Amino acid sequence: MTPWMPSALWIERSEAESDLARRLRARLPAVPLRMVDDTAEAEPAGDFAEGKRRLVVKRHRGTFLQHCPAGTPGLVCCNYLVVSFAANCPFDCSYCFLQDYLANNTAIKAFSNVGDGLSEIDAVLRAHPDRTFRIGTGELADSLALDHLTDLSRELVPFFAERPNGLLELKTKSTGVDNLLDLDPKERTVVSWSLNATRIMATEEDGTASLEERLHAARRVQAAGYRVGFHFDPIIAHEGWEDGYRQVIERVFRRLDTRRVAWVSLGSLRMTPGLKAAIKARPNPSLVLTGELVPGPDGKERAWRGLRVKIYRRMLDWLQQIDARMPVYVCMEPPGVWSKVFGQTPSDREVAEQLVAQRPLACRVSTAR
Repeated sequence: MTPWMPSALWIERSEAESDLARRLRARLPAVPLRMVDDTAEAEPAGDFAEGKRRLVVKRHRGTFLQHCPAGTPGLVCCNYLVVSFAANCPFDCSYCFLQDYLANNTAIKAFSNVGDGLSEIDAVLRAHPDRTFRIGTGELADSLALDHLTDLSRELVPFFAERPNGLLELKTKSTGVDNLLDLDPKERTVVSWSLNATRIMATEEDGTASLEERLHAARRVQAAGYRVGFHFDPIIAHEGWEDGYRQVIERVFRRLDTRRVAWVSLGSLRMTPGLKAAIKARPNPSLVLTGELVPGPDGKERAWRGLRVKIYRRMLDWLQQIDARMPVYVCMEPPGVWSKVFGQTPSDREVAEQLVAQRPLACRVSTAR
């Protein structure tokens, strides 16, 4: 795939001499540049697509490290932490929650004070030396879509390599792995790809790498010494879903070293009223809105529970047929769903410990043939 390039670069004036600003000016000499005191000037009012073409360098003045929003009462949580060194994404997936969450902050931001974020992480890891934390950068931005411009991974991977109780996850829909290949992760970085049924990837994930491109990138990082992860999230119940997801699982996992797969997550589409409105406002009709959705314990709409369980059990079965040692979990689901899929309901701590150790959850004998 062709790496993303911005149509304009905006730099907060106070950060003009930061390492990131210098690097981007050197790498984007032909891109129009504006120095501003207030980066709000970079926000095109009401135009999410235009915002995705603008790159803003600014200082992050809030907290970098947060608990994953999956930690909602009534749902089993894997105690994942998210760290934000950027916000928004150059890709245009129809179902992306950022359309709602960042509706008034549409420009793509890269934060210049990465060292402050690393200091936050370091303080947490030092304060809890007896715990291992899974920390990911892919919540508010694709972890690698900007890496050819920012070189962020070249700071993160060595940082985590020296911290035995931190495990970094870089989650992406891109092929931007070149910066990773000459680094030694020392088993402290997992590179993950979001996957979907081929029909969904083709019609709902504009600008992202194809399935074959994602698989090729995964094989490259495995060869360079990384474990890899995969996230089927959001799973969308559409006509032909069974063949669509089974074919992707077969194509991907039979061509990888499954002993070096850190984890696989399964998560159903979750819909807020704001996201539903954003999808309806898109110029092209979407498969995302064709299924029946019902409210869940967190106020988000999902496919009804019986259908979610059926899909999860099918997908778990296909994965186990390839390699039952791969750790598989479901994301943002209540205990009853876990029980019906795995035959047990683990505690939040048990899920976290098994994923950190990259061990499969003990589960039922599969019956979903």
